[in-house]
Amino acid sequence: MSAGLAAWIAHLAFWVLLVFGWMWDDLGGRGIAAFILLWLAGFWGLQYFPLGPDMFFSYVALLDVLLVFLIFKGDIRLS
Repeated sequence: MSAGLAAWIAHLAFWVLLVFGWMWDDLGGRGIAAFILLWLAGFWGLQYFPLGPDMFFSYVALLDVLLVFLIFKGDIRLS
């Protein structure tokens, strides 16, 4: 249950961060295209590895971390 919820949050965060990167001009067209291609490569490519489909959600979360670093120029402060 919680792993499924985390997967949905990771996917939602990915697409929301792409929109923020586009709106704030931090990624540009090439950056957005590169991240979508990385997402597609993981979606299609990980199915050929043992336990690859189970790792796709972790892969998307890693892409989320990279997007946060690029868009917010570092980590997000929570306090």
